[in-house]
Amino acid sequence: MIHESIVTTRRKDATTHIAPMGIQVLEEHFVIAPFKPSSTLDNLRREGCAVINYTDDVRIFAGCVTGRRSWPLCKADRIEVMRLKDCLTHAEVIVEHMEENELRPRFYCRVIHESLHAPFHGYNRAQAAVLEAAILVSRLDLLPAQKIDREINYLKIAVEKTAGPREREAWSWVLAAIESFKKNQPHSST
Repeated sequence: MIHESIVTTRRKDATTHIAPMGIQVLEEHFVIAPFKPSSTLDNLRREGCAVINYTDDVRIFAGCVTGRRSWPLCKADRIEVMRLKDCLTHAEVIVEHMEENELRPRFYCRVIHESLHAPFHGYNRAQAAVLEAAILVSRLDLLPAQKIDREINYLKIAVEKTAGPREREAWSWVLAAIESFKKNQPHSST
């Protein structure tokens, strides 16, 4: 099972890197599998720990993939990594072992501390749509334009019907990122 989360890791200069990431849950391990190259990968290799943050503020997911990585942070309880200040739950994890891979090394992590800060009431359809759209933005260079357009047109229905102010803001960031990407693509001549 994959859980969409925000992973915070510590950079070499002690600042915090914030990245949306699907975390795989396997029995007693959380598996973090960042793509090569990435800051999360470098930070996990060097520091051996991270915080997995669960939030219902989809602006953080959309923000991270559209260049908005400054979100309120606070100290974690047991490790030297900051966590999202307004997360619903956070899990502090340490790397127990790593499997090397050409594309995505896998870090098998053990939870050493977990805290519940607020209840999770579930995602509404707009929040789920923004999450899916943020994932699309993270893969714009890998997907055909027609698939992106088709997915966005479908997801737009949920946003239009069920979004609140946060979701509308996040959706606008995602649409702007897609439009910018399209404008920067070479056009084929006929």
